[in-house]
Amino acid sequence: MAKQSVLIPLCAFAILVGVLGLGFTLSDHNDLPAQRVDESMPSFSLPSLWQPESQITAAALDGEAALINVWATWCPSCIAEHAELARIHSEEGVRIVGVNYNDDPEAARAFLRKWGDPYAFHIVDAEGTLAVDLGVYGAPETFVIDSRGVIRYRHVGVVTERVFEEKLKPLLVQFQEAS
Repeated sequence: MAKQSVLIPLCAFAILVGVLGLGFTLSDHNDLPAQRVDESMPSFSLPSLWQPESQITAAALDGEAALINVWATWCPSCIAEHAELARIHSEEGVRIVGVNYNDDPEAARAFLRKWGDPYAFHIVDAEGTLAVDLGVYGAPETFVIDSRGVIRYRHVGVVTERVFEEKLKPLLVQFQEAS
């Protein structure tokens, strides 16, 4: 009986090491599987941050390629990427849609008043339902959508100038030209 009680934790430890070892084989920890790539944005009807009485639906995302940025004021990484998103919007003219995730809308409005608002509009996802439908692990996450609202790429983590130039911008150009 003593041998069996030692084997259980040993087997559990071996499985944990195997799972962690598999995670370390990913070439880029930001390249997590995205279950919705090449699918339309999920259906939703959620309030606007600046006009809470107005509902925004997936149809508002049609028309041009864009970045969908899942962010929150409680997220230090979201705050860190904010200046780069502002640069992308002002210098590159990219349409960025904010999904304010599990956050206090008043805190989000105060943050944007203070630091600027690079977003075309904001979707308030107070309960995280849209984020769950997108397969979001946490904030920040950024999606590239084409002009028809189809998700083409998912980036987990902070959007830096390098991430934008090497990954996001080429896709935006490709999918804007395809429309």
